[in-house]
Amino acid sequence: MRIEQKLLLKNQWENIGSKKNTESIKSTLVLVFGNYDKIKDENLYTSLKKDYPFADLVFCSTAGEIAGSRTYENTVSVTAIQFEKTPVKCIDTNINKHSNSFETGKFLRSSFDDEGLRFVFVISDGTLINGSELVSGLNEANTTGALITGGLAGDGDKFEKTVTSLNAAPSAGNVIAIGFYGDYIQLGHGSLGGWDEFGPEKTITKSEKNVLYEIDNKSALDLYKEYLGPFKDELPGSALLFPISVCENSDDKKIVRTILSIDENAKSMTFAGNMPQGSKIRLMKANFDNLINASGIAAQNSLKAFSNPDLSILISCIGRKLVLQERVTEEIHAAKDVFGSDVSITGFYSYGEISPFQTSTEGCDLHNQTMTITAFKEI
Repeated sequence: MRIEQKLLLKNQWENIGSKKNTESIKSTLVLVFGNYDKIKDENLYTSLKKDYPFADLVFCSTAGEIAGSRTYENTVSVTAIQFEKTPVKCIDTNINKHSNSFETGKFLRSSFDDEGLRFVFVISDGTLINGSELVSGLNEANTTGALITGGLAGDGDKFEKTVTSLNAAPSAGNVIAIGFYGDYIQLGHGSLGGWDEFGPEKTITKSEKNVLYEIDNKSALDLYKEYLGPFKDELPGSALLFPISVCENSDDKKIVRTILSIDENAKSMTFAGNMPQGSKIRLMKANFDNLINASGIAAQNSLKAFSNPDLSILISCIGRKLVLQERVTEEIHAAKDVFGSDVSITGFYSYGEISPFQTSTEGCDLHNQTMTITAFKEI
């Protein structure tokens, strides 16, 4: 695997580093993560297509960029990959072509030839797609058990609109899936939050998909405000400091969910993923050291099957970035310390992360407030 990385910083391209003397013209896949306004510029697509004429170009707007050992804002990061022995197939669709997000996910996974398929990496619109339904559709069609990871696009801390694309100028509603084939690609994944639970366990008694109305037969919003105390006056922004853990079954598999908005009239809260009725929930709070350490543990988990990856893609939640603030780079350093200096790192801050639960390899889940890592090595 040959890798070239560069960063558009203050309207100038800066080389981040190359691995194994990459020739741009031979690149197979180019991942482009960047600020919403910069990445949707059609001139950017035209320029990069000229630089990488034979590669599939995948674009994704972000809530912050990750490149090398640093985090950035208002930039565009480019990672060009030349696979030497691994066939790659890219498929895209738009939510408007399907009846819902579930069917979108099902279509994408069903579009791949299963023979030799090892892994599917998904880049999704972050505002028009229901991430929980998308991963349910992916899992429904994933009959061979191929690993699936990825993330939802971002738009800073605005939560208004996101853009993605495959071989085109980025636009809204697109979901891209990248399939990796053959026995020469090694893959690993890890996903962890590091948030602390507190308070008693409660039950969701009324909800509709990602809208939560009642907890223990009481107004969800009123109950949540009781726990927030003085932070209630800063809603919905302060909700990023207090996500909720959700356990749908009795298997102790807990997913973290972030509040996107509140409705004072309906006394409801809208989350970044579904909140199934009957699920057990607990409030969570930030512990800075635990959040940073979780990034290192996720990196360690991604290396369970092999060491010294060529490339690692880090997808972390916008909530973590807003909570950690000036310490946000520390979670990148925690992962980098595990991988070592020879590994190329790219990624972005997202509106949702897609990965199996922790070290599981069965199915994928939509996560919020996690650091999710996918490691690649071509042998």
